[in-house]
Amino acid sequence: MTSTNLEYPAPARGTQHRPLLAALWMLGAIFGFSAMAVAGREVQGQLDTFEIMLWRSLLGLIIVDAIALTLRRREELAPRFMGQHLLRNSAHFAGQNLWLYALTLIPLAQLFAVEFSYPIMVALAAPLLLGERLMPVKLLTAAIGFAGILLVARPWGVGGFSPGIIAAFGAALGFAGSAIVTKRLTRKVTTLGILHWLCAIQLGLALVFALWDGQMTWPAPASWLPLVVIGLSGLGAHYCLTTALSLAPASIVTPIDFLRLPLIGVVGMLLYGEPLDIWVFAGGAIIFGANWINLAADARAGRRPVPQVAA
Repeated sequence: MTSTNLEYPAPARGTQHRPLLAALWMLGAIFGFSAMAVAGREVQGQLDTFEIMLWRSLLGLIIVDAIALTLRRREELAPRFMGQHLLRNSAHFAGQNLWLYALTLIPLAQLFAVEFSYPIMVALAAPLLLGERLMPVKLLTAAIGFAGILLVARPWGVGGFSPGIIAAFGAALGFAGSAIVTKRLTRKVTTLGILHWLCAIQLGLALVFALWDGQMTWPAPASWLPLVVIGLSGLGAHYCLTTALSLAPASIVTPIDFLRLPLIGVVGMLLYGEPLDIWVFAGGAIIFGANWINLAADARAGRRPVPQVAA
């Protein structure tokens, strides 16, 4: 839910891969993403999604700018390529709000499973928007991923495509659009600069939409802790993920990230009484398989994987 980062960094040439250390960093990322989901659900009902985004973005902006000033890298925050920043963060803002909305409507595991589909959407859109060659394997991964999505959503079931499932798909589309633009930005702007404008632009968007109805709710004392957790766990999770990807290839790190699905399934069962749905896990595994095939194809072609900008 707090997407911030960026292209998968390749381990430096000549450096030894450290998969065990990467796995430890990924445990931090998994914990951070799961903490975000729980905190987001806890604060829902007290604040709307725009108000949650407002406080999350404000906290993120303070942290990122403090880091930039401490490291004397203020020049990286200069307003350059603002059209692309605005396009990226508008897509991400839409996806993030839909993610928060879906969080209250469907089980946590189901939401996470649908979220894992966004790299497949990026793989299909990249030939059109980034000029990449459309390989047959991309069509294969899309077909496999779509089969997994059908298992997760089960439109033939009683609920069909419920509002929660539709919102989750919308969130994945928003994250995919954000990832496409991020891939362009990372060629010209540093990670710190991207993070600064992510928080700054989304803070402005959240303020506008939060005040759209002429009123805004001030967080109650009980809401502050979940809001702080949302902000800190988001930044921390993506820092852990980026560090892990600098220590080992994405083909090693990505399967560890998939452990988020069974973990959040157990969390949902223990905290909210959500059933452990075998079809959600089966569909999630198929979606993961499609992403794995896509990663392997990119590795053979010598390309870096899609940016990680999802919740």
